[in-house]
Amino acid sequence: MIANPEAAASRPKLPPIERAAFLLDFDGTLVDIAPAPELVRVQDGLSDTLRRLRALCGDALAVVTGRPIAQIDEFLPGVPYAVAGEHGIAMRRNPDAELVRVPVPPVPAAWLEAAEALVAAHPGARVERKATGFVLHYRAAPEAEGALREAAERMAEGSGGAFHVQTAKMAWEIRPHGTDKGSAVHALMQQKPFLGRLPVFIGDDVTDEDGIRAAIALGGTGYRIPADFDEPESVRRWLTALAAGEERAWAV
Repeated sequence: MIANPEAAASRPKLPPIERAAFLLDFDGTLVDIAPAPELVRVQDGLSDTLRRLRALCGDALAVVTGRPIAQIDEFLPGVPYAVAGEHGIAMRRNPDAELVRVPVPPVPAAWLEAAEALVAAHPGARVERKATGFVLHYRAAPEAEGALREAAERMAEGSGGAFHVQTAKMAWEIRPHGTDKGSAVHALMQQKPFLGRLPVFIGDDVTDEDGIRAAIALGGTGYRIPADFDEPESVRRWLTALAAGEERAWAV
């Protein structure tokens, strides 16, 4: 079920499901990476798998993502118990809770204007705007990688430490300092139904390493594509096996 047994062997063991809390990245982990964020597809059966897994772990299942929470609601309506979006800046702690946001500085309008002008000069590159920052994508324009990075770093350096550049898959993200997926994990694990359980974090990107470190620090464990699972499909198969109670799933 797992791509690299040696890497998994060095991590804390998976806790029993009655003690586990699952905190899952979305893009590149639950769903395959798409050419553009709006083009991802939720594979048939994934929502049902996650609902079964949520029931088995007493509702302690959350999606922890860089996306806005509204997008997770669109792709996985009513599936996770909690959602942490925008790398921990936004959080909805349960299905009926209000969305709360960590106060962060606004993105300068001049940055967005410069970003739009820059991607216009590199056909295929694009700007993904977020409430608290933006992403410069170059998946369809790999030759633009250096220019986009230099521009992003200049902006962040001129912010006096308020913003930083985060490496992503074929993208550079400018976002505020002070919150990340690790802080989201710590916040979620302080409340029911996560409280008292052991976190299991699964991700695929540099931004997910904060979540993995937090999960391990809290006595749980974490897995990352491709070090542990080779692709999202492997993660989906494993979660399906867990939700079905298959003994082989506990071999990780």
